[in-house]
Amino acid sequence: MAQTKFSKETYLYWYEVMQLIRQFELKAEEMYKMAGKIRGFFHAYVGQEALAAGCMTATQHTDPFITAYRDHGLGLAKGMTANECMAELYGKATGCSKGKGGSMHFFSKDNYFFGGHGIVGAQIGTGAGLAFAEKYKGTDNVCLCFFGDGASRQGMLHETFNMAMTWKLPVIFICENNQYAMGTSVERTSNVVDIYKLADAYEMPSDKVDGMTAETVHEAVARAVKRAREGGGPTLLEMKTYRYKGHSISDPQKYRSKEEVDEYKSQDPLHRVLQTILDNKFATRAEIDAIDAKINAVVEESVKFAEESPWPDDSEVYKDVYLDEAYPFDYD
Repeated sequence: MAQTKFSKETYLYWYEVMQLIRQFELKAEEMYKMAGKIRGFFHAYVGQEALAAGCMTATQHTDPFITAYRDHGLGLAKGMTANECMAELYGKATGCSKGKGGSMHFFSKDNYFFGGHGIVGAQIGTGAGLAFAEKYKGTDNVCLCFFGDGASRQGMLHETFNMAMTWKLPVIFICENNQYAMGTSVERTSNVVDIYKLADAYEMPSDKVDGMTAETVHEAVARAVKRAREGGGPTLLEMKTYRYKGHSISDPQKYRSKEEVDEYKSQDPLHRVLQTILDNKFATRAEIDAIDAKINAVVEESVKFAEESPWPDDSEVYKDVYLDEAYPFDYD
């Protein structure tokens, strides 16, 4: 029997949340491609589930999360229901953003999940703002700010890193480095291929982490969160991971080989957690099958919920839109 650092309950939680993300994404892709029920942009989290799982066990519920447009997995991990997430993909009124945001703009105030942002790198500055708010209010909450490797070339990152270190903000910057910014590898666009080294310019603590295992993700995030809660300021964590699907659902993926994808699939984070559970007899195969069946029912119900939900009323077009009454110019 292999020794583990974490409890049976932790492994079973990891398996369940990772399986929920995996099955939700695969079902949503099916409804997009085969059924034509989902439209617009769609960026799947398949392959990156260990990041969401490991971050959850290393944080508390009130720690705000903010990310880019590959947001379904983190939203589900944070506690958003499959029903409200699938309905949002469908553009229905019962969606988490009333059907107005779609795939790239999941949001849940109750679950401290602040998006879902379509502008590359914009969430980095907003994440620091969330951290500033927590520090200003005197809480012990820490913001986890996620971005992709492509966003590490945005000027916003450097301005934010400087300010976050100057003010010692309680924020963990997490680069989900899945090797490709859209279809372009890191090596082709940056002289610094180890993204965690960008923190050195600001004397920010940083680390490179195996993002394909929930254990290493948890350990790295837990260290960084502890430092932030104790007033030590921000950390940059570069999570080395991989997406099995294309950048978006329309990506033909001609920039990488089948052999490369298969190599990473052999390190599948979901299978790793499952193997640890079985090896340590944390659950029987029958118990795993029961978890799988429960998740399958949740995902199938989310499709039914989305199908039966109403479209937003036309009047919703004029709601939830920022308006400054003191704006000195005409809106026409």
